[in-house]
Amino acid sequence: MDVIDYRIHGQEMQYVEVELDPGEAAVGEAGSLMYMDAGIGMEAVFGDGRKTASGGFFDKLVGAGKRLLTGESLFTTVYTNQSPHKRVIAFAAPYPGTIIPMDLRQLGGMLICQKDAFLCAARGVQLGIYFQQKLGVGFFGGEGFIMQKLEGDGLAFVHSSGAIMRRELAAGEMLFVDTGCLVALTPSIQFDIQYVGNIKTALFGGEGIFFARVMGPGTVWLQSLPFSRLASRVFAAAPQRMGGSSREEGSVLGGLGNLFDGDNR
Repeated sequence: MDVIDYRIHGQEMQYVEVELDPGEAAVGEAGSLMYMDAGIGMEAVFGDGRKTASGGFFDKLVGAGKRLLTGESLFTTVYTNQSPHKRVIAFAAPYPGTIIPMDLRQLGGMLICQKDAFLCAARGVQLGIYFQQKLGVGFFGGEGFIMQKLEGDGLAFVHSSGAIMRRELAAGEMLFVDTGCLVALTPSIQFDIQYVGNIKTALFGGEGIFFARVMGPGTVWLQSLPFSRLASRVFAAAPQRMGGSSREEGSVLGGLGNLFDGDNR
């Protein structure tokens, strides 16, 4: 397992700089690269780019298929420091939020996270899939049956939308969470779905029909603004054109502005 040093920069739009010693490598999600120093070689590979693959090409193909099931690209990119000196590479989050460093050694060697959370990791961290065992969680848990599974004893970076909260739960301690706000959890956490309580609250409460119920012992990470919620707000606020008309949000003239903007075809 490669051991890497890092620095996280920024507030709302973060990126992480990773220092690579000669011969060290990092694995990045496709499209996550921000910049890299000269002397770093890059190679697109099937799966997670781990150092060994006992089954050869077929094993790599299975790993790539697992990534496809989680909605990710078939490929990851391995960045290797080929120079005799330290080099720096940076990876950027795809949307506003928080980058979270996860030391898998301290987390018991495994982390379960939402299926688009992985950003980058030290070479040797294994990326896999985690199937939800309960039908209720699979259908109504916000992440479906399949989540990402990170395994190993190295450093991995996941990203969330909005601010992040880490919560340690004691044995038997329970927490109710909006299904879209759950970012990651340790395998010892019990994850289930609970109905909000009554029809009126479900239909008019604005919080959906189900809560995620997590119970310790273990650790959970929650995000303050699920990306799906942000996207729906942006879509609702965007000008909508139907039949040649448009909605002018925030305009004093509103629809009358079309009489003066020349777009009256």
